[in-house]
Amino acid sequence: MKRSLLVCLAIGALASSAAMAANSELELAKAKNCLACHSVANKVVGPAYKDVAAKYAGQKDAENKLVQKVMKGGSGVWGAVPMPANTQVNETEARTLVRWILSLK
Repeated sequence: MKRSLLVCLAIGALASSAAMAANSELELAKAKNCLACHSVANKVVGPAYKDVAAKYAGQKDAENKLVQKVMKGGSGVWGAVPMPANTQVNETEARTLVRWILSLK
């Protein structure tokens, strides 16, 4: 009985920790104005983050490629509207955001 209670508590703590991490990454996206053009689940001006995750799933170079797109901008992948460089985001923040985006299902 005690063992199953401990297992349940551990699972709850891990789930809570994962939710808090995702929330902090969403807050970072808000703070860096990413949500002016993107959302997690729906296309706004740019693609939904879940669509980005699906498109790049399994690609070995996806993280580095997307970090560069966040920092330097890009065009032609999601339509006619180019993604401008986000000069508010440093490389560490870009990598944090990209890892979070790629983890979305």
